[in-house]
Amino acid sequence: MKLKVGIAAVSAFLLLTSAAPARADVVLTPYIGSLFGGDLPNNKTAYGLSAAFMGGGVFGAEAGFNYTPSFVPETLTSPQVAQASLMGNLILGIPMGGDSASVRPYVTGGAGLFRATAKKSDFFDRINAENDFAVNFGGGVMAFFSDHVGLRGDLRYFRTLTNKAESGLDFDLGDLNFWKWDVGAAFKF
Repeated sequence: MKLKVGIAAVSAFLLLTSAAPARADVVLTPYIGSLFGGDLPNNKTAYGLSAAFMGGGVFGAEAGFNYTPSFVPETLTSPQVAQASLMGNLILGIPMGGDSASVRPYVTGGAGLFRATAKKSDFFDRINAENDFAVNFGGGVMAFFSDHVGLRGDLRYFRTLTNKAESGLDFDLGDLNFWKWDVGAAFKF
């Protein structure tokens, strides 16, 4: 009898104190920002979209796309160069606040593709492109005013890791470094 009561007591305890279901958030952020500093002579307007997947704890992952239409402006001797990057990052962020209104400062770092393209001629539509491997690291804040809508601000350092001698193009980005800040509306699902 004592064994049955003990098993029933332990079963009731486990049922009543079971862990809350795990919850992961997906945060989509369209943004506008600027590339600056490092090897860039002046600021460049950048647009992009990031999709962050944050677990119930402090770890998460992110995929981010960035586009800069006028990365290198057109001159009399060279065409305009556009830049795009696709990065995969890990995120370490500490959630603060309740379910509806919350703040999550974070640090992030990762790697991915850095692509620069230049149109050589409108007549033949020949396009030159350079693909580089790049790394980035930085941090920011996600602040939510409700369960699903907030703001996200970010500051990151980028560096391409391709040797300049490897490129056979008219423009060569090689070992390039710069900073990027951005801000955008954040939508949490």
